Amino acid sequence: MKETTPTMSDWQALYQAALEFKEIEAWTWMYDSDIFGVQDPVSGEIGYCCIMGALGEMFALAVYLGDEGLRSYIRMAAQPEPMGDFIETMEVALMQKCLMASFGARKELSDVDHQVIKSLGLKFRGKNAWPVFRSYRPACFPWYLTADEAKFLTLVLQQAREVSLRFRENHALLDPPQEDLWFVRVPEKTEQGLVWKDTWLTPTLLEEEIPVEPVDELRLARFKKGARRVQAVWEVDLFLSPTAVQEEKGERPYYPYMILLVDHESGFVLGSDIVAPGVHLTEFTGRFLTLAERVKCLPVEIWTRKEEIYDLLEPVVSRLGIELYMVDELEALREARTALWRFMGGDL
Repeated sequence: MKETTPTMSDWQALYQAALEFKEIEAWTWMYDSDIFGVQDPVSGEIGYCCIMGALGEMFALAVYLGDEGLRSYIRMAAQPEPMGDFIETMEVALMQKCLMASFGARKELSDVDHQVIKSLGLKFRGKNAWPVFRSYRPACFPWYLTADEAKFLTLVLQQAREVSLRFRENHALLDPPQEDLWFVRVPEKTEQGLVWKDTWLTPTLLEEEIPVEPVDELRLARFKKGARRVQAVWEVDLFLSPTAVQEEKGERPYYPYMILLVDHESGFVLGSDIVAPGVHLTEFTGRFLTLAERVKCLPVEIWTRKEEIYDLLEPVVSRLGIELYMVDELEALREARTALWRFMGGDL
Protein backbone atom coordinates (compact mmCIF):
# COMPACT_ATOMS: atom_id res chain seq x y z
CA MET A 1 0.00 0.00 0.00
CA LYS A 2 1.39 3.40 -1.01
CA GLU A 3 2.03 5.69 1.94
CA THR A 4 0.42 9.11 1.68
CA THR A 5 2.06 12.35 2.77
CA PRO A 6 0.39 14.65 5.33
CA THR A 7 -1.91 17.39 4.09
CA MET A 8 -1.33 21.00 5.10
CA SER A 9 -4.20 20.56 7.54
CA ASP A 10 -2.37 17.59 9.08
CA TRP A 11 0.83 19.63 9.35
CA GLN A 12 -1.01 22.57 10.90
CA ALA A 13 -2.49 20.37 13.63
CA LEU A 14 0.85 18.65 14.27
CA TYR A 15 2.86 21.87 14.64
CA GLN A 16 0.17 23.33 16.91
CA ALA A 17 0.26 20.24 19.14
CA ALA A 18 4.07 20.27 19.19
CA LEU A 19 4.26 23.92 20.21
CA GLU A 20 1.70 23.44 22.97
CA PHE A 21 3.67 20.44 24.24
CA LYS A 22 6.98 22.32 24.12
CA GLU A 23 5.46 25.28 25.96
CA ILE A 24 5.09 23.35 29.23
CA GLU A 25 8.72 22.07 29.16
CA ALA A 26 7.77 18.73 30.66
CA TRP A 27 11.41 17.60 30.62
CA THR A 28 12.06 19.88 33.59
CA TRP A 29 10.16 17.46 35.84
CA MET A 30 9.97 14.21 33.84
CA TYR A 31 12.72 11.74 32.96
CA ASP A 32 13.12 9.40 29.99
CA SER A 33 12.28 6.52 32.33
CA ASP A 34 8.77 7.91 33.03
CA ILE A 35 7.09 5.87 30.28
CA PHE A 36 3.37 5.89 29.50
CA GLY A 37 1.27 4.76 26.55
CA VAL A 38 -1.23 6.32 24.15
CA GLN A 39 -3.41 4.07 22.02
CA ASP A 40 -3.95 4.83 18.35
CA PRO A 41 -7.75 5.18 17.82
CA VAL A 42 -7.39 3.90 14.24
CA SER A 43 -5.03 0.90 14.48
CA GLY A 44 -5.35 0.13 18.18
CA GLU A 45 -1.56 0.07 18.46
CA ILE A 46 -0.04 1.60 21.58
CA GLY A 47 2.68 4.23 21.35
CA TYR A 48 4.91 4.26 24.43
CA CYS A 49 5.99 7.82 25.22
CA CYS A 50 9.46 8.85 26.37
CA ILE A 51 10.12 12.52 27.17
CA MET A 52 13.76 13.55 26.73
CA GLY A 53 15.48 16.72 27.87
CA ALA A 54 16.21 16.37 31.59
CA LEU A 55 19.95 16.50 30.87
CA GLY A 56 19.57 19.63 28.75
CA GLU A 57 21.08 17.97 25.65
CA MET A 58 18.15 16.88 23.48
CA PHE A 59 14.54 18.01 23.85
CA ALA A 60 12.07 15.57 22.33
CA LEU A 61 9.12 13.26 22.65
CA ALA A 62 9.76 9.76 21.30
CA VAL A 63 6.79 7.47 20.73
CA TYR A 64 7.81 3.80 20.56
CA LEU A 65 5.30 1.92 18.45
CA GLY A 66 3.76 -1.31 19.70
CA ASP A 67 5.54 -4.13 21.48
CA GLU A 68 8.36 -4.07 18.90
CA GLY A 69 8.89 -0.39 19.57
CA LEU A 70 8.85 -0.89 23.34
CA ARG A 71 11.46 -3.64 22.99
CA SER A 72 13.64 -1.22 21.02
CA TYR A 73 13.29 1.37 23.81
CA ILE A 74 14.29 -1.22 26.42
CA ARG A 75 17.37 -2.16 24.35
CA MET A 76 18.31 1.52 24.10
CA ALA A 77 17.81 2.06 27.84
CA ALA A 78 19.97 -0.98 28.60
CA GLN A 79 22.98 0.47 26.78
CA PRO A 80 25.87 0.87 29.25
CA GLU A 81 27.22 4.28 30.23
CA PRO A 82 29.59 5.19 28.74
CA MET A 83 28.15 3.52 25.67
CA GLY A 84 31.27 1.49 24.76
CA ASP A 85 31.46 0.21 21.20
CA PHE A 86 30.31 3.13 19.02
CA ILE A 87 29.32 0.95 16.07
CA GLU A 88 27.14 -1.29 18.22
CA THR A 89 25.58 1.74 19.89
CA MET A 90 24.70 3.12 16.45
CA GLU A 91 23.21 -0.23 15.45
CA VAL A 92 20.97 -0.30 18.52
CA ALA A 93 19.84 3.26 17.71
CA LEU A 94 19.08 2.30 14.11
CA MET A 95 16.85 -0.54 15.28
CA GLN A 96 14.38 1.81 16.98
CA LYS A 97 10.75 1.75 15.93
CA CYS A 98 9.30 5.10 16.91
CA LEU A 99 7.99 8.50 15.93
CA MET A 100 9.84 11.51 17.23
CA ALA A 101 9.07 15.18 17.71
CA SER A 102 12.24 17.02 18.63
CA PHE A 103 13.11 20.68 19.15
CA GLY A 104 16.47 21.87 17.91
CA ALA A 105 18.41 24.41 15.88
CA ARG A 106 17.45 25.69 12.44
CA LYS A 107 20.37 23.83 10.82
CA GLU A 108 18.86 20.48 11.86
CA LEU A 109 15.95 20.95 9.45
CA SER A 110 15.92 19.74 5.85
CA ASP A 111 14.65 21.65 2.83
CA VAL A 112 11.41 19.66 3.10
CA ASP A 113 10.93 20.81 6.71
CA HIS A 114 11.60 24.43 5.79
CA GLN A 115 9.11 24.27 2.94
CA VAL A 116 6.33 23.00 5.21
CA ILE A 117 7.07 25.68 7.82
CA LYS A 118 7.10 28.38 5.14
CA SER A 119 3.80 27.14 3.68
CA LEU A 120 2.20 27.28 7.12
CA GLY A 121 3.48 30.80 7.70
CA LEU A 122 5.25 29.78 10.90
CA LYS A 123 8.35 31.45 12.32
CA PHE A 124 10.74 30.24 14.99
CA ARG A 125 13.70 31.82 16.68
CA GLY A 126 16.17 30.37 19.14
CA LYS A 127 18.45 27.40 19.78
CA ASN A 128 15.81 24.79 20.58
CA ALA A 129 12.80 26.41 18.94
CA TRP A 130 12.52 24.49 15.65
CA PRO A 131 10.25 21.40 15.63
CA VAL A 132 11.47 18.39 13.65
CA PHE A 133 9.31 15.31 13.06
CA ARG A 134 10.78 11.97 12.01
CA SER A 135 9.77 8.35 11.66
CA TYR A 136 12.23 5.67 12.78
CA ARG A 137 11.89 2.10 11.55
CA PRO A 138 14.33 -0.77 12.20
CA ALA A 139 17.35 -0.74 9.87
CA CYS A 140 16.02 2.36 8.08
CA PHE A 141 17.20 5.94 7.75
CA PRO A 142 15.13 8.42 9.86
CA TRP A 143 12.46 9.62 7.44
CA TYR A 144 9.53 11.97 6.98
CA LEU A 145 6.13 11.18 8.48
CA THR A 146 3.29 9.58 6.57
CA ALA A 147 -0.19 11.04 6.92
CA ASP A 148 -1.21 8.34 9.42
CA GLU A 149 1.96 8.88 11.46
CA ALA A 150 1.42 12.65 11.53
CA LYS A 151 -2.16 12.24 12.76
CA PHE A 152 -1.19 9.80 15.49
CA LEU A 153 1.78 11.90 16.62
CA THR A 154 -0.56 14.89 16.90
CA LEU A 155 -2.82 12.96 19.27
CA VAL A 156 0.14 11.66 21.25
CA LEU A 157 1.59 15.15 21.74
CA GLN A 158 -1.79 16.33 23.04
CA GLN A 159 -2.10 13.40 25.44
CA ALA A 160 1.56 13.65 26.48
CA ARG A 161 0.95 17.26 27.49
CA GLU A 162 -2.01 16.28 29.63
CA VAL A 163 -0.28 13.29 31.25
CA SER A 164 2.84 15.37 31.96
CA LEU A 165 0.86 18.10 33.70
CA ARG A 166 -0.98 15.52 35.78
CA PHE A 167 2.31 13.81 36.63
CA ARG A 168 3.75 17.11 37.87
CA GLU A 169 0.93 17.28 40.43
CA ASN A 170 0.98 13.56 41.23
CA HIS A 171 4.27 11.67 40.83
CA ALA A 172 2.49 8.41 41.67
CA LEU A 173 0.39 8.66 38.50
CA LEU A 174 2.55 6.21 36.56
CA ASP A 175 3.20 3.80 39.45
CA PRO A 176 1.61 0.47 38.42
CA PRO A 177 -0.88 -1.19 40.80
CA GLN A 178 0.94 -4.45 40.09
CA GLU A 179 4.04 -5.61 38.22
CA ASP A 180 4.12 -5.62 34.37
CA LEU A 181 1.30 -3.08 34.01
CA TRP A 182 1.81 0.15 32.03
CA PHE A 183 -0.23 3.35 32.23
CA VAL A 184 -2.01 3.88 28.89
CA ARG A 185 -4.40 6.56 27.63
CA VAL A 186 -7.15 4.80 25.66
CA PRO A 187 -9.63 6.60 23.35
CA GLU A 188 -13.35 5.96 23.19
CA LYS A 189 -15.34 7.23 20.22
CA THR A 190 -18.49 9.16 21.10
CA GLU A 191 -20.86 11.45 19.22
CA GLN A 192 -18.93 14.39 20.63
CA GLY A 193 -15.59 12.97 19.46
CA LEU A 194 -12.82 11.04 21.22
CA VAL A 195 -12.97 10.68 24.99
CA TRP A 196 -9.71 9.59 26.64
CA LYS A 197 -9.52 7.35 29.68
CA ASP A 198 -6.76 5.92 31.90
CA THR A 199 -6.13 2.20 31.93
CA TRP A 200 -3.39 -0.27 32.81
CA LEU A 201 -2.23 -2.76 30.17
CA THR A 202 0.39 -5.49 29.89
CA PRO A 203 2.60 -5.48 26.77
CA THR A 204 3.42 -8.83 25.19
CA LEU A 205 7.14 -8.13 24.85
CA LEU A 206 7.84 -11.58 23.41
CA GLU A 207 10.93 -11.72 21.21
CA GLU A 208 10.21 -12.71 17.64
CA GLU A 209 11.08 -16.27 16.71
CA ILE A 210 14.12 -16.62 14.50
CA PRO A 211 13.20 -18.19 11.14
CA VAL A 212 15.23 -21.34 10.59
CA GLU A 213 15.66 -22.69 7.06
CA PRO A 214 15.50 -26.46 6.51
CA VAL A 215 18.99 -27.97 6.41
CA ASP A 216 20.07 -28.89 2.87
CA GLU A 217 21.60 -32.27 3.70
CA LEU A 218 22.80 -32.91 0.15
CA ARG A 219 24.56 -29.55 -0.07
CA LEU A 220 26.25 -30.09 3.29
CA ALA A 221 27.41 -33.59 2.37
CA ARG A 222 28.84 -32.32 -0.92
CA PHE A 223 30.64 -29.45 0.80
CA LYS A 224 32.02 -31.65 3.60
CA LYS A 225 33.40 -34.15 1.09
CA GLY A 226 35.14 -31.55 -1.08
CA ALA A 227 36.44 -29.17 1.61
CA ARG A 228 39.83 -29.34 3.29
CA ARG A 229 39.83 -29.41 7.09
CA VAL A 230 42.20 -26.87 8.62
CA GLN A 231 43.36 -26.09 12.15
CA ALA A 232 41.70 -22.70 12.21
CA VAL A 233 39.11 -20.70 14.09
CA TRP A 234 36.63 -18.54 12.19
CA GLU A 235 34.80 -15.55 13.62
CA VAL A 236 31.42 -14.68 12.13
CA ASP A 237 29.03 -11.80 12.68
CA LEU A 238 26.03 -10.03 11.16
CA PHE A 239 25.71 -6.26 11.52
CA LEU A 240 24.32 -3.16 9.84
CA SER A 241 26.23 -1.38 7.11
CA PRO A 242 27.21 2.24 7.95
CA THR A 243 25.92 3.39 4.56
CA ALA A 244 22.21 3.67 3.76
CA VAL A 245 20.80 2.61 0.40
CA GLN A 246 17.98 4.42 -1.42
CA GLU A 247 16.65 2.30 -4.27
CA GLU A 248 14.34 4.96 -5.69
CA LYS A 249 14.27 8.72 -5.27
CA GLY A 250 11.81 9.78 -2.59
CA GLU A 251 11.73 6.36 -0.92
CA ARG A 252 12.91 5.75 2.61
CA PRO A 253 16.59 4.68 2.56
CA TYR A 254 17.57 1.54 4.49
CA TYR A 255 20.74 0.04 5.94
CA PRO A 256 21.59 -3.39 4.53
CA TYR A 257 23.08 -6.06 6.78
CA MET A 258 26.63 -7.30 6.31
CA ILE A 259 27.88 -10.83 6.95
CA LEU A 260 31.57 -10.98 7.78
CA LEU A 261 33.75 -14.10 8.07
CA VAL A 262 37.23 -13.55 9.55
CA ASP A 263 40.15 -15.83 10.44
CA HIS A 264 40.77 -15.50 14.18
CA GLU A 265 44.55 -15.91 14.07
CA SER A 266 45.51 -13.76 11.08
CA GLY A 267 42.57 -11.33 10.99
CA PHE A 268 42.22 -12.07 7.27
CA VAL A 269 38.72 -11.46 5.91
CA LEU A 270 37.66 -14.78 4.41
CA GLY A 271 34.42 -13.49 2.96
CA SER A 272 31.64 -10.92 3.18
CA ASP A 273 28.14 -10.49 1.87
CA ILE A 274 25.30 -7.97 1.95
CA VAL A 275 21.66 -8.87 2.62
CA ALA A 276 18.53 -6.73 2.89
CA PRO A 277 16.83 -6.18 6.27
CA GLY A 278 13.74 -8.29 6.74
CA VAL A 279 15.34 -11.36 5.15
CA HIS A 280 18.77 -11.08 6.81
CA LEU A 281 18.02 -13.88 9.28
CA THR A 282 16.07 -16.07 6.89
CA GLU A 283 18.89 -16.00 4.35
CA PHE A 284 21.81 -15.99 6.78
CA THR A 285 22.54 -19.73 6.81
CA GLY A 286 22.53 -20.05 3.03
CA ARG A 287 24.72 -16.96 2.62
CA PHE A 288 27.18 -18.23 5.22
CA LEU A 289 27.46 -21.57 3.44
CA THR A 290 28.17 -19.81 0.15
CA LEU A 291 31.05 -17.91 1.78
CA ALA A 292 32.43 -21.10 3.34
CA GLU A 293 32.17 -22.97 0.03
CA ARG A 294 34.27 -20.28 -1.64
CA VAL A 295 36.99 -20.73 0.99
CA LYS A 296 36.83 -24.53 0.42
CA CYS A 297 37.88 -25.19 4.01
CA LEU A 298 36.38 -26.54 7.21
CA PRO A 299 37.73 -24.95 10.42
CA VAL A 300 37.83 -26.80 13.71
CA GLU A 301 35.89 -24.02 15.46
CA ILE A 302 33.55 -21.14 14.66
CA TRP A 303 33.00 -18.30 17.13
CA THR A 304 30.10 -15.90 17.37
CA ARG A 305 28.75 -13.68 20.12
CA LYS A 306 25.10 -13.29 19.13
CA GLU A 307 22.53 -15.86 20.20
CA GLU A 308 20.53 -15.55 16.99
CA ILE A 309 23.63 -16.31 14.91
CA TYR A 310 24.48 -19.26 17.15
CA ASP A 311 20.95 -20.69 16.78
CA LEU A 312 21.05 -20.32 12.99
CA LEU A 313 24.50 -21.86 12.59
CA GLU A 314 24.22 -24.75 15.02
CA PRO A 315 22.18 -27.15 12.80
CA VAL A 316 24.65 -26.59 9.95
CA VAL A 317 28.08 -26.63 11.62
CA SER A 318 27.22 -29.61 13.81
CA ARG A 319 26.66 -31.66 10.65
CA LEU A 320 29.99 -30.43 9.29
CA GLY A 321 31.86 -31.58 12.41
CA ILE A 322 32.73 -28.03 13.49
CA GLU A 323 32.63 -26.88 17.11
CA LEU A 324 30.50 -23.76 17.60
CA TYR A 325 31.12 -21.42 20.53
CA MET A 326 29.47 -18.32 21.99
CA VAL A 327 32.17 -15.87 23.08
CA ASP A 328 32.17 -12.43 24.68
CA GLU A 329 34.44 -10.79 22.14
CA LEU A 330 35.46 -11.27 18.50
CA GLU A 331 38.70 -9.32 18.39
CA ALA A 332 39.73 -10.04 14.79
CA LEU A 333 36.26 -9.41 13.46
CA ARG A 334 35.89 -6.17 15.42
CA GLU A 335 39.07 -4.81 13.83
CA ALA A 336 37.90 -5.85 10.36
CA ARG A 337 34.47 -4.35 10.98
CA THR A 338 35.99 -1.07 12.17
CA ALA A 339 38.21 -0.84 9.08
CA LEU A 340 35.24 -1.62 6.86
CA TRP A 341 33.13 1.02 8.66
CA ARG A 342 35.81 3.68 8.02
CA PHE A 343 36.21 2.60 4.40
CA MET A 344 32.47 2.91 3.79
CA GLY A 345 32.27 6.38 5.29
CA GLY A 346 31.09 5.73 8.85
CA ASP A 347 32.11 8.25 11.51
CA LEU A 348 33.91 6.92 14.58
